[in-house]
Parts: sequence; C-alpha cells; structure tokens
Amino acid sequence: MSLAPAYCRVCKQQNISTWSVAKDYEYFSVDEEFTYYGCADCGTIFIHPIPVDQLKKIYPSNYYSFANKSKNIVVRLKEWLDKRFFKRILKQLPDQEISVLDIGGGTGWMPDVLKKTDSRINFTQIVDIDEKAKSIAEENSHAYFEGTIENFETDKKFHLILMLNLIEHVADPLTVLQKAQSLLAPGGIIVIKTPNTDSWDARLYKKSYWGGLHCPRHWVIFSEKSFRQLLQSTSLKIKKLTYTQGAPFWAFSIIAALHRQKIVRISAQKPIIFHWLFAPISAVFAVFDFIRRPFAKTSQLFIILTKDV
Repeated sequence: MSLAPAYCRVCKQQNISTWSVAKDYEYFSVDEEFTYYGCADCGTIFIHPIPVDQLKKIYPSNYYSFANKSKNIVVRLKEWLDKRFFKRILKQLPDQEISVLDIGGGTGWMPDVLKKTDSRINFTQIVDIDEKAKSIAEENSHAYFEGTIENFETDKKFHLILMLNLIEHVADPLTVLQKAQSLLAPGGIIVIKTPNTDSWDARLYKKSYWGGLHCPRHWVIFSEKSFRQLLQSTSLKIKKLTYTQGAPFWAFSIIAALHRQKIVRISAQKPIIFHWLFAPISAVFAVFDFIRRPFAKTSQLFIILTKDV
C-alpha cells in the first residue's frame, strides 16, 4: 500500500485528505483502484501515485481521442458549436497567417474544424502519444509529433495553442504551461478546456464515481482558484475564464452508477462513451448545465490565456 502524498500538487499545502477511491469504469483498462486526494485550501483533486508507467494500458486502442470521428448528428452539432466558438477566438488574432499547435490533438479533428473556420490557418501541428493517430493526421496535412509536449522541440512559434481536455492528463501541469508559454507567438492565445472540481456533479458523485476523474487518466484536476494559483508561476495571464457544460461527466457518472447496480452493462469492448445511453444523457445534461450556468459553477472550465510582453 502506497503512502499518502505529503502535500497538494498545486499549492504545496499539507491540508489534504482522501477525496475518492475509484477505478476505470469507462474503458476497464486496468483492474486496480486508484486513490484521489483533495486539497482543502485550493480545491485541487489529484491521483496518487500517478500511473506514469501504465500509459499504454490506460489509453487503450479504442480510446475516444485516438479514433477518427464519424460524422453522426452529435459530431456534426459539436463541429458547428466549435466553429462558432473558435471563430470568435480567431478574430482576436490579427496575423495574415496563423499557425496552430494542438497538444493532445489525436488525429487532428479540431485543427480540421479550424481550417474550415479560417482560411488564414496555414500550418497545424499535433503533439500526441498515439502512434496510430499519426497516419490519419498526416493524411489530413497536419504535422505530427508522437510523444509528450515536454519532449517536443521546434523553433516555430504558434499563434494559437490548444489544450482541450489535456492539462488534467499530465503529471506536472506547471511544466506543460511553461512549455506552451515558450512556444506562443507574440500576441498569441492559449485555449484550455479542463474539468472543474467545484461543481455539483463532483460533490454528488465523489463517493461513487465522478466522471470528471476519467480514472485513471485525469491526474490533476483544478478548481478556478487552484488554476489561478498555478498560473502565478508563469508569465501567462487569463484573458477570459468561463464555465461550460459538463454533460459528458454527468453521463459517465450516471452510466457507471447504473452499471454498478447491474441495470446496464459496460465493458472494455463497449466503453461508456459508445454506450447507447451516453448521447441522450449527455444531451439532457447539456441543456441542464446551460440553463443553470448563469448562477452555478458547472464542471468544465474554458480558459483563454495570453502572454505578458
């Protein structure tokens, strides 16, 4: 049995305790249980010990970001929403040519959307650990680096850097932020999407299985307070921070609960995200979150960063 961590991975304070004990109900990649600790001072939740030696196991071949997305109605709706969101982001960039770096971008689904949104995008770079995604990304004219962002080396600077559902997957978020900072062109923008620990569903499902843990793939999960604290060790600043719907986390949590009660069945061959209940539950809770968003913190953060000159 491993020892509890001595301090929070973000604020370094010692006011921590066990937050949840969870296992992989989404892909059943490994059988073991994992302990998540919570910091009472900054709200960070983090896994300990970090399963850095099990990457090939915990990211199975059918992991959602490794797959080339099919054009079903849900994917088309998401693409339309993404185009609207990023059109506003790209308008903030005055450059005649725009280079994009997508960290953890898989096959390059999001850069594909961006190219359709703005004709100024002339170079797209994917950094991801999936060897199978490389051929698909390169077929779609994206440069691809197989590995982690910490090991990625280039002289190029990027006008837009994407870390969508990425920073919670890394052992040292500060190092990743600092690396992104070094790759950002003057006047450039970093867009981060990440789970928020200070949410209703996190509190409701912490003793069973909260989907925001994405166990054991989410390693450090932030609150707004802890993310702002982490940022103090960089020269990055928040241009905008908003809360957005966390419908997938509701769906993961609910379907996992139904599985434990033997009402539905999920397995390694048919993970939660491919279960027939996933889309309708996500749709219902997307509406629920959008309705309550003006007066409640939902379970995902959208953060837009710039760099101090």
